Amino acid sequence: MILKGAEIARYLARPDPSRPALLIHGQDPMRVAMKRVEAVRTLTGEKADEEMRLTRMPGAGLRKDAAQLLDAVKEVGFFPGPRVVLVEDAPDAAADAIRAALSDWKPGDAVIVVTAGALGKASALRKLFEPHPAAVAAPIYDDPPAEDEVARWLADAGLRQVPPAAMREMMVLARALDPGDLRQTIEKIGLYKHGDPQPLTTDEIALMAPATIEADLDELIHTVAERREAEFGPMMRRIEGQGVNPVTLCIAALRHFRALHLAAADPAGPGVALSRMRPPVFGPRRDRMERQAQAWGMGPLEEAVRSLLDTDLTLRSSTRAPQMALVERTLIRLAMTRGRR
Repeated sequence: MILKGAEIARYLARPDPSRPALLIHGQDPMRVAMKRVEAVRTLTGEKADEEMRLTRMPGAGLRKDAAQLLDAVKEVGFFPGPRVVLVEDAPDAAADAIRAALSDWKPGDAVIVVTAGALGKASALRKLFEPHPAAVAAPIYDDPPAEDEVARWLADAGLRQVPPAAMREMMVLARALDPGDLRQTIEKIGLYKHGDPQPLTTDEIALMAPATIEADLDELIHTVAERREAEFGPMMRRIEGQGVNPVTLCIAALRHFRALHLAAADPAGPGVALSRMRPPVFGPRRDRMERQAQAWGMGPLEEAVRSLLDTDLTLRSSTRAPQMALVERTLIRLAMTRGRR
């Protein structure tokens, strides 16, 4: 079974202990590691290491000694409680050993948790887990965490009084920081607010946030492509505050709208076109861009690309006009574009 979209975060926060195995794979090792820690902790509890209910083994070793996985899965622990066998950084060559352990798995055996890097469609691990009726495959994409996931992290840090304004600010952080840095920031805010029953404020978030946040150009451009002009101003001010070069911003927007135009023009459909791009666009980001391409249509996207090209040429000319103002004017005009034509 393969998880998709919001199912991934929900399942990894509370994995089903009756399922024999879980595959967590993705391009970013930090994101994969975070999800693995979360899933294993939920399956075994906090004291699994102390009570020897967690067995770790490198995936590369299974090629030479496939039986060690099945032995670990069947092993009876000294301490009572659920057990997990963690197979780390598994290559495709480990698929046969995992398949054998899965076929012999019985209720009461240790749950097998497998981590891996980026896996293509032809991967033996994906072909084993995705069609399996009981095992679960959880692909981890390089997308910001969703609001419900951030809310869960806040609650885990003791922050349960989070008004809408504070949550909006946290989501800005979620788009600007790596998940690991975001978790650390939330834990720091939780320590700062320990014993304080008052709701979390935006000023407290600003106080605890990292001193320098790399501007999230991607989210600003998504805001323009989704015509959310009401949100454009505050995000643009934040981008300016990060000292982003106007030419860099214009090029990023041009790249995004060119991709949308190519997707809208493809007879196979935007989703297929985005998957075939180099580099390909996967997961929730592909779904988001597919919706954008469908909402705009090929004609308006062609006009948007032309407008951004004109702006880029102007920026590179000898004009004395304020460069960031030129880019901002182009982007706000695109964000205010209405409907397909």
